[in-house]
Amino acid sequence: MEKVYTAEVTATGGRRGHIKSSDGILDMPLAVPEGMGSNGKTNPEQLFAAGYAACFQSALLLVSGKHHERLNPESTVTAHVDLLKNDNGGYGLGVKLEVHLPGVDKEKAQQLVDEAHQVCPYSIGTRGNIQVDLEIV
Repeated sequence: MEKVYTAEVTATGGRRGHIKSSDGILDMPLAVPEGMGSNGKTNPEQLFAAGYAACFQSALLLVSGKHHERLNPESTVTAHVDLLKNDNGGYGLGVKLEVHLPGVDKEKAQQLVDEAHQVCPYSIGTRGNIQVDLEIV
């Protein structure tokens, strides 16, 4: 594979710490998730959800173009990222992607979502490691 881009972000202090990207665009404090003592700052699960939703939306745009299907500008992908505690006391993640494709019939929407799931880098990277549920809303 050919490297196209490298994101570089440094974290200090863990979940209650701080993150900063090498270009300075990201420079923010972190918190534990809501319900676990959050102090109103973002957390790693939100950042992962944001990245996955944006990446999956781009994959949808790519595959819809191949099918000569123009997506409505109101189409959305909402990522729900769950922090899960396993029986051994460790943690894992679960993901549900809600895809809203107004104006696209259910069968075609399912085809586009399934194909996007095959090309989205986040989907490829998590496959076999994280349960990812796809829902067309």
